Amino acid sequence: MNVKQFENDRWGRDDQVISFRHEAALGMINDGTVLDLGSGDGLFLSLLRQKGILGEGLDISEEGVAKTLSKGLKASIFDFNGRIPFNDNTFDTVVMLDLLEHLYDPEVLLREAVRVSKKHVIVSVPNFNSLPARLQVIFGKVPENNRPKKGHVFWFNLPILRNMFGQVGLKVVKLRTNTFFESVPYFRYITKNLSEITPNAFSLSFVVEGEKITQLRGDLGLGASPPNATR
Repeated sequence: MNVKQFENDRWGRDDQVISFRHEAALGMINDGTVLDLGSGDGLFLSLLRQKGILGEGLDISEEGVAKTLSKGLKASIFDFNGRIPFNDNTFDTVVMLDLLEHLYDPEVLLREAVRVSKKHVIVSVPNFNSLPARLQVIFGKVPENNRPKKGHVFWFNLPILRNMFGQVGLKVVKLRTNTFFESVPYFRYITKNLSEITPNAFSLSFVVEGEKITQLRGDLGLGASPPNATR
C-alpha cells in the first residue's frame, strides 16, 4: 500500500475530531491568511473559518480534499514532494498538524513551508520519547506512535524539532504540550507541571510556533524583511 492509498483509505473511513493540536494551533492564529499542509478532511480549515480567518489546504488524499471541498472550503491535491505550488511569502502562517512524522525527509517540506510563509510556521508532532512510550518498550510492547496503522516514519522529540527549526531559519516563539492523566483529578496537576519542566519526557505531543528569523531581523532593523509575493 502506498502513501496515497493509505491516506485515501483513512479519509474515506474516518473523520477528524477536535483535539489538543487543533485547539493549540488555533489559539496561536488571530488573523492573516493560512496554508494548512496536510489538511485532511478540512477540520482545521473549518475552525479557522469560524474564527473569521481565511485558510487554504493541501493534501495528498483525493478523499480528504473532496471532503474539504464539500464543506465549501478551498483545498488542492499535493503529494508533498518538491516545491509547494505557491510563491514566496504568500501566506501569513503555514500550519502542519501531525504531518512531518509521516515524511522520510521532513526538513525538505519544513523549508518549503518557511519559504511560502511571511511570518509564522506552526507544527505539531507526537513525542516519540514520552514516558508512556518508554514504558511500553520496557514491557516489550510496540509504542502506539510506532504502530503500522499510524503511518509514522520519522521519530520526533523536542530537541530534534527545535534543531530542525533552527536549520530552516525558524525561531521557536511558542510551545504548547499535552500530557497523560490530564482528565484525572490531582494527577493532572502533577503531570502537567512535569510536562512544563521536562517536556521531552512527560509530553505526549508538541505544538510549536516558529517565527522566520529573517522576519525578526527585519523588525529589529538588522536586515530587510523578505518581500511580499503573490500566488
